[in-house]
Amino acid sequence: MAAAGNEWINGYLEAILDAGVKLRGEQGGALALTTPRLLQAPALAEAAAYSPTRYFVEEVVSRFDDRDLHKTWTKVVAMRSSQERSNRLENLCWRIWHVARKKKQVEWEYSRQLAWRRLEQELGSREAAEELSDGEKDRPDGAPALQPPSVAVAADGEQQQQSRLARINSETRIVSEDEDEVAKDDRNLYIVLISIHGLIRGENMELGRDSDTGGQVKYVVELARALAATAGVHRVDLLTRQISCPDVDWTYGEPVEMITRPSDADDAGCDGGAYIVRLPCGPRDRYLPKESLWPHIPEFVDRALAHVTNVARALGDQLSDGGAAAPVWPYVIHGHYADAAEVAAHLASALNVPMVMTGHSLGRNKLEQLLKLGRMPPAEIQGTYRIARRIEAEETGLDAAEVVVTSTKQEIEEQWGLYDGFDVMVERKLRVRRRRGVSCLGRYMPRMVVIPPGMDFSYVDTQDLADGDGDLQALMSPGKAKKPMPPIWSEVLRFFTNPHKPMILALSRPDPKKNVTTLLKAYGESRHLRELANLTLILGNRDDIEEMSGGAATVLTAVLKLIDRYDLYGQVAYPKHHKQTDVPHIYRLAAKTKGVFINPALVEPFGLTLIEAAAYGLPVVATQNGGPVDILKALHNGLLVDPHDAAAITDALLSLLADKARWLECRRDGLRNIHRFSWPHHCRLYLSHVAANCDHPAPHQLLRVPASPRAASADGSLSDSLRGLSISIDVSHDLKTGAGESAAAIMDALRRRRAAADRPASAAARAAGFAPGLRQSLIVLAVDCYGGDGKLDAERLKKAVDMALAAGAAAGGRLGCVLSTGMTIAEAADALGACSADPAAFDALICSSGAELCYPWKELAADEEYAGHVSFRWPGAHVRSAVPRLGKADGAQEADLAADDAACSAHCHAYAAAGASKVKKVDSIRQSLRMRGFRCNLVYTRACTRLNVIPLSASRPRALRYLSIQWGIDLSKVAVLVGDKGDTDRERLLPGLHKTLVLPGLVSHGSEELLRDEDGFLTEDVVAMDSPNIVTLAEDQAAADILKAI
Repeated sequence: MAAAGNEWINGYLEAILDAGVKLRGEQGGALALTTPRLLQAPALAEAAAYSPTRYFVEEVVSRFDDRDLHKTWTKVVAMRSSQERSNRLENLCWRIWHVARKKKQVEWEYSRQLAWRRLEQELGSREAAEELSDGEKDRPDGAPALQPPSVAVAADGEQQQQSRLARINSETRIVSEDEDEVAKDDRNLYIVLISIHGLIRGENMELGRDSDTGGQVKYVVELARALAATAGVHRVDLLTRQISCPDVDWTYGEPVEMITRPSDADDAGCDGGAYIVRLPCGPRDRYLPKESLWPHIPEFVDRALAHVTNVARALGDQLSDGGAAAPVWPYVIHGHYADAAEVAAHLASALNVPMVMTGHSLGRNKLEQLLKLGRMPPAEIQGTYRIARRIEAEETGLDAAEVVVTSTKQEIEEQWGLYDGFDVMVERKLRVRRRRGVSCLGRYMPRMVVIPPGMDFSYVDTQDLADGDGDLQALMSPGKAKKPMPPIWSEVLRFFTNPHKPMILALSRPDPKKNVTTLLKAYGESRHLRELANLTLILGNRDDIEEMSGGAATVLTAVLKLIDRYDLYGQVAYPKHHKQTDVPHIYRLAAKTKGVFINPALVEPFGLTLIEAAAYGLPVVATQNGGPVDILKALHNGLLVDPHDAAAITDALLSLLADKARWLECRRDGLRNIHRFSWPHHCRLYLSHVAANCDHPAPHQLLRVPASPRAASADGSLSDSLRGLSISIDVSHDLKTGAGESAAAIMDALRRRRAAADRPASAAARAAGFAPGLRQSLIVLAVDCYGGDGKLDAERLKKAVDMALAAGAAAGGRLGCVLSTGMTIAEAADALGACSADPAAFDALICSSGAELCYPWKELAADEEYAGHVSFRWPGAHVRSAVPRLGKADGAQEADLAADDAACSAHCHAYAAAGASKVKKVDSIRQSLRMRGFRCNLVYTRACTRLNVIPLSASRPRALRYLSIQWGIDLSKVAVLVGDKGDTDRERLLPGLHKTLVLPGLVSHGSEELLRDEDGFLTEDVVAMDSPNIVTLAEDQAAADILKAI
């Protein structure tokens, strides 16, 4: 075997040398004569699109063991001669052996990492499942599970059976068209869709222009149109990136593009309909690929937040009946792909509205495929695709999403199942507990729903479907033709000796995964099938197979060889060219011949061609792996087969082609059920799932903002500027106190607010017309000054505080000051006192890494309104004991990460850390918590000596966005002062629409070494340090320089 293997390897190596010499000779002769010097490099790259060397190397590396390769190398060395060819063969063989060894090493490292991840996932899933399996005894109030009224009046035995069925029922009732019409007048939904990358416009979409402008672009535009046309939906905004670049059309630089207008819009002032809203982020004069957009995501979030807030206010004014106009917040925010999912997560948490996400394609799945190929080491994969950053964005989306829309069940189980934030078993247990009214113990996982993409069937001619094979008969007798036939028909039929036979149609790109060769073998080896039907293969477009890429050329070459082997001339059509507009005509031709469509792919993620074929009345045979299972379950118009079994493919085709009654039945079923894949049905199913699975806040829980940014009067009391702030009671946690204690606490809060309202503003502020909440701009001090022991560095902090307050005083009251820190409120007040500064001089204190917000000019206590805002998915006490267990490094003692009760609060669990070597990094702890269903943010502060675990919606950047909405301050008029190092959330403070001023030399010790492991993404994937919004100040710059930078 080894000798035979070596002979094959030698043959491959010889072929490499022959092909390489030939290719270089052709390129050198032709290009040197015809191509200018500056154009030679691109031309060479294009001519080398098909590389014989690469093809043969891949064949060797993938097919032979490295030991055989090593034997060939030693054999060549032993037989070395003075000829150049032998030396080249020796070097080439050594290089291929080296590649094979490297590939094996990559595969081994990946398998080890995958085994570790699976073990961690199993441990997390088992731990969560065991705690959740305790049943209803975990209900905090000890009450029985909630039951429908109809069940409550039944007999005990019957009651238990009915309630059990009712609890586990997970079917979503689809809102009918009649119900939509009834609700049309009292539902004015505002829906926000987000798709950042690619070139998006409503008409003449440039699909296929690049890898970012593909099916997703078409999908989101058609979804926006369809949702806007759905009864009850008033407005749909599709947010994307604005591109003003000479390389693309000017239309992509237009800020707003209306794509539909509601049919019931009578007045010109109506803001309903569907719009593409383009928001600038990053360099405006460059079209960036999606891999380069990550550092600019925060800027897009800030601009999107301002846009949505303005539209919500405008819709509220427009739809109000003359009373007080409340903003119309989005019914749902839907992010498409990883980048938009991260944007949607930030927007949804800032506005307290539900979030939905669609992955389209997933990073973990792509990473798995790339590592299995072994052609790129992990470092190169990260640098090329930014995979780690993409995966973290998808995990962030899972943290915040209420619903994840998928196309198939296979996507849920085999793709989303790879993620830390989703486990099928745990999600089902949580869903059952929610339906039973049982506590979920602080755990959460999003609901995965299958909603196939909608399709536009308006182009399908129903009369054409009823005409049968009339057009085909006319084509056979051209003199009888009533209208010109599509040119593609004659192009296909010219291949056939007998064009009257039924047609087996396969339509795909020439990819080995599409498994066309197995179909051709099944057809060639079945005499009965060849006599009964013709075979048509639509395999993309080609001019010369030798000029095509390796995979496509291999498939097409194999097809031609198989046709020749089985002598299928006159029975198989394989046209070289077709246009996209020809595809409907190809389906029509197959249907008129009473043919069958087949998709024999090894794995088909969805199977759009199956739906297209069904729309033209074609029965189908499809692979049993992937999306076709769900499609045929809905359409009932064909058969599923094992794509590896040629005999099964033959039997399925014969059963449909030979049995006309069965063919007609499948045709009728497909046409009758095809509406399930229409856009109206998609939208009704979409809205039904959103209504059933999204936790829409009650009106009193919605984010409340002033009617306009400057609605408050200049001479009012301090409390007048914050009318939107009121007491909110967080009902997401168990009440530990009795009713009397709760009432006393509420009355005490009311008394504190009344006392704060009676406190007059300073004379200077009233005279200038400015006060907290009425500023024109803000300066946010986020300098984390600690010593190596984690204690406050008061001397350095005093410099930063004095600088900020001096800048505020120089602005004459127009500029407010905010302190943003990882300290508690009490620690922040003491720190300011140590700096000889009055806490009341600050408009707000953002404390505990963003978990608490305090207005010190009112009282030194956490604001209840903000506390209710950030309580979203906060696991509370349930996660408190899990963090030390999961956060300690291997070999660490229990005391190395212990709860710091003095620094804890209602929405912050603080832990004292013994040092950086004793604890795990943020991303590792977050991963373990996600696997157990806990959704939190984690921040190391005080020079790695404290870990703050805070709610998902809490962070220092999010607290700043909250203040900008409440006070109506444009984020572009905000400056954030940071040190050159700091807490682990420092990098998240740098990017955005605000100005960031880096103060060097003020921070001696930071915590950023505990942020990520070495295989994580880089800081440059989070923030673009060359952004014009980030400025590094000199150490001796004064307050006037800060004002100038703002």
